[in-house]
Amino acid sequence: MNARDVMSKPVVSVHPHTSTREIARLLVEKGISAVPVVDGNGAPIGMVSEGDLIRPERAASAAWRQSWLEIFAEGEPLAPELLAWLQSQNSRARGVMSAPVITVSEDAELGEIARVLVTHRIKRVPVVRDGRVTGIVARDDVLRALALSKAEL
Repeated sequence: MNARDVMSKPVVSVHPHTSTREIARLLVEKGISAVPVVDGNGAPIGMVSEGDLIRPERAASAAWRQSWLEIFAEGEPLAPELLAWLQSQNSRARGVMSAPVITVSEDAELGEIARVLVTHRIKRVPVVRDGRVTGIVARDDVLRALALSKAEL
């Protein structure tokens, strides 16, 4: 089994100039925790996750993070310290994204994907074909595939 068999698609992605408010709205609306940042050709140049939008030291629980994402996405007033931090990051994807992006090919096998996730301490990895993002494989995609098949890492 390989990446093309387990990846999520279509991919929700953003451009470097996408506002952090729009990214938060997308994360909430789509029920996802991160998006790849792509250039004009669809090539991955970064990733923006919930953790990139919210300072980790302030996020004491998943419920706290979710409530902040909802407030942020819906336009409610934000705490002054969060506003200052967002403004310092230019409030755009390019200012908060994690880069460079670790990717795998559509032919990457489950074991290879699992090693990439563990080695790089990441929760998801974009899948690329011809330099463009075609899917995302998250840790739960790998676990689901293993649970449903006899494949071994």
